[in-house]
Amino acid sequence: RVGVLYPFGSADDCNRVEPPMSVPTYQPRKQARSVFVPIRNMQYHVREWGDPGAPLLFMAHGWMDVSASFQFVVDALQRDWHVVAFDWRGFGLSASPGQDCFWMLDYQADLDALLRHYSPDAPVDLVGHSMGGNVTTLYAGYRPERVRRLVNLEGIGMSGHQPEQGTARVAQWLDVMAAPARLSTYVSRNAVAARLCKTNPRLTAERAAYLALHWSRERDDGRFELLADAAHKIINPYLYRVDEVVATWSAITAPVLWVLAADSNLNERIAGMPDYDDRLAVIRHLQRARVDDAGHMLHHDQPGQTAALIEGFCTPD
Repeated sequence: RVGVLYPFGSADDCNRVEPPMSVPTYQPRKQARSVFVPIRNMQYHVREWGDPGAPLLFMAHGWMDVSASFQFVVDALQRDWHVVAFDWRGFGLSASPGQDCFWMLDYQADLDALLRHYSPDAPVDLVGHSMGGNVTTLYAGYRPERVRRLVNLEGIGMSGHQPEQGTARVAQWLDVMAAPARLSTYVSRNAVAARLCKTNPRLTAERAAYLALHWSRERDDGRFELLADAAHKIINPYLYRVDEVVATWSAITAPVLWVLAADSNLNERIAGMPDYDDRLAVIRHLQRARVDDAGHMLHHDQPGQTAALIEGFCTPD
């Protein structure tokens, strides 16, 4: 069905897409290697930068994003790293198993399998943005022995739900499931880039053109669709239980760098969480940082600031 995506072509196809005419395209300073890794009976697409013998740094993207989104930050890193960034299931070039909706615990199991593949014995440094920040922060509580350091970029969590909201939530989910989700299509990759700039006015034309190459593909009818399974738009039927999240965060033993953007649209959501600081207080080794002149997509807006924070926090002792 429309929106279910599978890896196509060879593992290097994502590096051979021609840029759209008349749009200047960002030129990466560091070239990625594109590979597919078998994870949980599916093919996970992974981008790697740097010498495999260098210190490992894992990067997990957010909702409706792709691993190539970290290219600008990778280019701004000053020391040698083996950066591993992956497309979550149903995003980018990773397989979609044909789910009619996606579950948070699947992301946890996928991450666990990827870390076993790349670092079966040693704990790792994790960077997660938005949804990826939420997943990796919970993972650091589920598997504290597997995480050396964690950088959470705008993965703030959600407002809590009350038990009595559960009935209406499931009813809403049943209604949505009855009508298959669809994603918009675009007349050209230039149109995809323009849409990215509309969503984020700080995004430069060059970076938008680069992202459009990796966020979309041409369909048989000549239009362009996003590399994302439309089922990602389906709401989850379960409630966000703050007490469970806080209990998991309290199990984190790794140092955590909590990074917010000065002009993020999530600041209003945080203001609506009167217990937000109390939630963060359970993380034993927490540092906070802010990226100025940036919105939620801080890794696009200020890759230099973002890279400096990551590198300063994760540089091996």
